[in-house]
Amino acid sequence: MNSRTPVRSITAKGPRFSVSWGPRAPLALMAGPCVIESRAHCLGMARKLAALASRLDVPLVFKASFDKANRSSIDAYRGPGIDEGLDILAEARETTGLPVVTDIHEPWQAARAATAGVDVIQIPAFLCRQTDLLVAAGETGRVVSVKKMQGMAPEAMAQVARKIESTGNRRILLVERGESFGYGNLVADMRNLMIMRELGYPVVFDATHSVQRPGALGVGGAATGGDGKWAPSLARAAVATGACDGIFLETHENPAKALSDGPNSIPLADVGALWRQLSAIAGIVGKK
Repeated sequence: MNSRTPVRSITAKGPRFSVSWGPRAPLALMAGPCVIESRAHCLGMARKLAALASRLDVPLVFKASFDKANRSSIDAYRGPGIDEGLDILAEARETTGLPVVTDIHEPWQAARAATAGVDVIQIPAFLCRQTDLLVAAGETGRVVSVKKMQGMAPEAMAQVARKIESTGNRRILLVERGESFGYGNLVADMRNLMIMRELGYPVVFDATHSVQRPGALGVGGAATGGDGKWAPSLARAAVATGACDGIFLETHENPAKALSDGPNSIPLADVGALWRQLSAIAGIVGKK
């Protein structure tokens, strides 16, 4: 399926810690709250996840969004915005030493994020075909993590990768986050991981967004629901395919009180035990 030389390893370097993805690299984790709820909360989550990463030897990238521009309702909390949000992420990066990942929604945001020290630029699923956005992200030279759109065949991600490659940047991660299944539900097809791996790039599985139920809460679909209790099982299944280089998940100390995507989030207290399971499965299927 792929005539180009496969990318064997991609690395994001934080101030003190580096994380790599690839067939020969250890399983990696991208984790954090869905959105920056406040400076204190974001920094607290970053410190707790950094401590977990140190204790369990987890290759970890800290995740949080400065703006959730695709919320279901216009009344939903979106985040602090790009200026304050990038300042908070830069502080989290410096204080923990971890690489950080955040999503962008408009081309001009790519350079701003890179200048602020963001190590991995994430492209949301609904925007994965937006050429100008992909090119702008590629031009930063940062790792570009692209989530596959819910109604898109995995083979079509080859053209998404080509748009980023046009900038000379092959630091690309392809992310599976579930397929549309009727109205207001998703299903995870594990074949997608193996198919996208054949495109020559490392593959990440987004466990928590794969259990979303878009528009399932509130009057008129005003909020997204989800089945967070199934996310750990899907994460384990993804790693067991042998074609998964990383797991993406959203976590919160109290998902019921999270300002975004709480129904899908994994309680922070459960992340350590889940990682031990994922690491053990990765060892069985041949990842370090």
